[in-house]
Amino acid sequence: MRTAVVLFNLGGPDGPDAVQPFLQNLFSDPAIIGAPAPVRWLLARLISRRRAPVARGIYARLGGRSPILPNTEAQADALQAALGGETKAFIAMRYWHPLVDETARAVRSWAPERVVLLPLYPQFSTTTTESSFATWDRAAAAIGLAVPTARICCYPDDPGFIAATARLLAKTLDLAGGPLRILFSAHGLPKRIVAKGDPYPWQVERTADAVMAALSRPHDRVVCYQSRVGPLEWIGPSTEAEIRRAAADRVVPVIVPLSFVSEHSETLVELDQEYRHLAEEAGAPGFLRVPTVSADALFIDGLAKLVRAAPPGLSSGCGRRICPSRHGRCPHGAPA
Repeated sequence: MRTAVVLFNLGGPDGPDAVQPFLQNLFSDPAIIGAPAPVRWLLARLISRRRAPVARGIYARLGGRSPILPNTEAQADALQAALGGETKAFIAMRYWHPLVDETARAVRSWAPERVVLLPLYPQFSTTTTESSFATWDRAAAAIGLAVPTARICCYPDDPGFIAATARLLAKTLDLAGGPLRILFSAHGLPKRIVAKGDPYPWQVERTADAVMAALSRPHDRVVCYQSRVGPLEWIGPSTEAEIRRAAADRVVPVIVPLSFVSEHSETLVELDQEYRHLAEEAGAPGFLRVPTVSADALFIDGLAKLVRAAPPGLSSGCGRRICPSRHGRCPHGAPA
């Protein structure tokens, strides 16, 4: 069957002039700022203007642009090769080009018999996967794209994803020369979003548990969260606090970017540069960071299996609801 696989990611600015409009698109998303539209647009404009100079400085360390698109293109190419046959992988970025509406038009032109929506967010959140799916629905409806569609909402313990992460972690642990602590670092969320039933932190913990089971080494570990912005209270513990605690305990922090599947500013700048500097200042005996799974063959093979097995409609990586009933924003609705 002629199948279009749509890979969703957040996107990133492709040059200094794109930083502010990228941020404005981000903060205009009702999944990020839930205020009424006119207020949200004004807030987005204000926040993006204030944050743009700082963000430009971050991207300047990466050559002036985000590497997320070329990294996602490499994943798309690898996945398309793994699937073979009449399959084409498309990229849909939520906040910068290629935007979702651009991708929807490209998919319609290719005329598939089946579409598989595959977010590059292993753990579901209303702020990522749900927002991307809703944007796709609007874009597809606007151009009359009506094709049988499968939606993979999450795959926090997919065997390929877990095996790739555990293998990369094991290689990094072999470099540590003394006591260590594994810090599973995921992108943070404001507490108010989690309080409304978002299952993201629970799924992050599920990923960490699965990686440790696959690793089969009895190391101390903790789940923590990075990339906090704004005055809201965010879920914790923070990655910064855990790095300081590791330094005080005289153990090497080994950072695993748990919710990031490709390298971009949060890994290459925040983790590799800012957090490394923090660890050195705090007196940690070392600092190690595990690479993202990127286009690792185990990860790509896992994604290919998810695409092949995806039924019409909504499914998780294991084909059913996995979230406990307390997480009311699970896309599968209330459990039976």
